[in-house]
Amino acid sequence: MRQLTFASLQVNNLEASKEFYTQKLGFEIENSNPQAYVFKYRKGEASFAIRTPLEPIENKALGIGVALWFAVNENVEELKERFISNEVTTTGPIIETPFGRAFHVTDLDGYKLTFLETK
Repeated sequence: MRQLTFASLQVNNLEASKEFYTQKLGFEIENSNPQAYVFKYRKGEASFAIRTPLEPIENKALGIGVALWFAVNENVEELKERFISNEVTTTGPIIETPFGRAFHVTDLDGYKLTFLETK
């Protein structure tokens, strides 16, 4: 294997999750179909999808153990404050990682999204 080319997250409510990613986090929809929305981030530098479940997910914790990392070219303090003003749940303070400064948010299904200010 050389690289991960795509990721999709199964969500409980496709429309509510679409609103979260577009309205609260500012992701753009690249394309869609009745089962999924594909997002592009930073003009297509990263893409992933949210989708209807591939199998029954009722009463299951979806996001446990899953984290997606997005490199950003902006100040993480300002980005975190913008997300907080959009009522996004952040998890903990800004942290120093070997890769740069970062913070985490949680989506509607418990998936952790990390936004990394690269060095």
